[in-house]
Amino acid sequence: MRTILRVNMSDLSITKEPLPEKWANYGGRALTDALVFTEVPADADPLGPDNKLVIAPGLLGGTTAPNGGRLSIGAKSPLTGGLKESNSGGTAAHALGKMGIAAIIIEGMPEKKTCCYALRLFPDGKADLVHRHDMAGLGTYETVAVAKGIEATEDRMTEKSSFLVIGPAGELGMKSAGIAVTDPMGYPNRFAGRGGLGAVMGSKGLKVIAIFDEGLRYVEHADKDAFNAAAKKFAAALREHPVSGTGLPTYGTNVLANIINESGGYPTRNFSSGQFEGVDGISGETMRAITLERGGNVKHGCHSGCVIQCSRYYVDKDGHYMTKGPEYESAWSLGANCGISDMDAVAELDRMCGDIGVDTIEMGATLAVYMDSGKIPFGDAEAAKAALAEVIKDNALGRALGDGAEATGKAYGVDRIPVVKHQAMPAYDPRPIQGIGVTYATSTQGADHTAGYSITSNVLAVGGTVDPLKPDGQAELSKGLQIATGMLDSLGLCIFVAFPVLDIPAAFEAIGEMVSAHTGQTWGADELMELGKEVLTYERIFNEHAGFTAADDRLPAYMYTEKLPPHDAVFTVSDEDLDSVHDFVAETAAKMGIS
Repeated sequence: MRTILRVNMSDLSITKEPLPEKWANYGGRALTDALVFTEVPADADPLGPDNKLVIAPGLLGGTTAPNGGRLSIGAKSPLTGGLKESNSGGTAAHALGKMGIAAIIIEGMPEKKTCCYALRLFPDGKADLVHRHDMAGLGTYETVAVAKGIEATEDRMTEKSSFLVIGPAGELGMKSAGIAVTDPMGYPNRFAGRGGLGAVMGSKGLKVIAIFDEGLRYVEHADKDAFNAAAKKFAAALREHPVSGTGLPTYGTNVLANIINESGGYPTRNFSSGQFEGVDGISGETMRAITLERGGNVKHGCHSGCVIQCSRYYVDKDGHYMTKGPEYESAWSLGANCGISDMDAVAELDRMCGDIGVDTIEMGATLAVYMDSGKIPFGDAEAAKAALAEVIKDNALGRALGDGAEATGKAYGVDRIPVVKHQAMPAYDPRPIQGIGVTYATSTQGADHTAGYSITSNVLAVGGTVDPLKPDGQAELSKGLQIATGMLDSLGLCIFVAFPVLDIPAAFEAIGEMVSAHTGQTWGADELMELGKEVLTYERIFNEHAGFTAADDRLPAYMYTEKLPPHDAVFTVSDEDLDSVHDFVAETAAKMGIS
């Protein structure tokens, strides 16, 4: 029986309760959505006592499912104002799954805003809250070191434990603040970054969640043999596909830099161009060459059981660990979008963001908007570092930057602000890649590429092809991908499994077979996709209650008129098509009995 761990920060009580039967098949995003939808008023102050932070492993968390160790964190977002799920790798999801914890609910808040607590979960099922004022104001790396009771080393920081921590940005309530999750080597470099959920955790007076899972075994299945067979089938498909089996393991997620730049959809200097002349300096190929030359790590999983292994460690010129190999989105946002073409500078900015505890996508977009104001020049990495350092000082500049691209643009009079639902756009310009524009516009999450990754068919010819420069078919493409992503997030599967799932029928079959063997119920294609629809329905209705309308499902006005070089493209998908993406919500809500 999976349980809910409820932590009340107002009276410091911790209780366990059984997971309601109606949500027995929920995990990850589905469960965070259901709990936030049910327990958080849509008009709640995101940083007030009525908001709740919900942390949930996927339904396959704690099992040996290939690439099944993703973690969902949900709340009402301080940045978007809607129901938010932020997704992360790291070791915490499997640790919670092994403990039988379906979700942790952090509610209430201490009277004193300066409180700094650590929540500790132990293998025997006990949990406690301890005051740790010594952690206040620390960066994420030092926080983990102090939490473990050791000094940080460059080789290994922790064993048999997982940590979720916030940096100073979260303590200060910055809307760009995320929650860092430790990876298998103990580095807090995996991030639930989007939507400001680090600020929600900070508002609860919670600095760190420590999960000690030593000695715990993987979760049992209804049919162990069937599960193992399905898992083997799924892993084979992941290794077979050229993207998940070769491209990502060899070059990491940043393999996309040259590909997207060539397509003309690589946002450069605050989305003013679709190609960056300095792309080679920050590409996946260059990152790999530098890392190999310096003796760094070029291939590992961000959580146990990862078959794809697209993570890597970036090291300095002396071979010392600096940060995770900046992901594609981070290398773009802190690189091309800011006009910076030096990989070391990008890695330094990535490490700063990680230690301060801010989302690299939001912060890179923010720095680019700040550069567009003329306050600092594009391409000046030192000026970017100096500006980023202001975030933790909580002055006027730091507050604007820490609250994201939209706040910075408004504060400094910038017209070109690339946000949807107040959240910054990631590393694909929607004008020459129209499908991702539909996702940005209509996603319940705000501008978010992972919500419906149309790059598959628009650019990579995975799952078929849809012309990226034309509006035809984009809404239907995004709709299907958004539903499928909601399902994958709920199971705890990595988004990159979508590549073989879209091209290899056996991969999708294996997902249903794994879930069926694990739960003892029948999960076919219809059941899996219905789960995705339920996820989006929770989010869509919550957002409507919070005041969102069709007008929020649009891109910034300038993207309909300002032509983007080199294709001179503008966004041309009609409002009617955008409004059709969630046409299943009313029917699904009726089936669910929610409104």
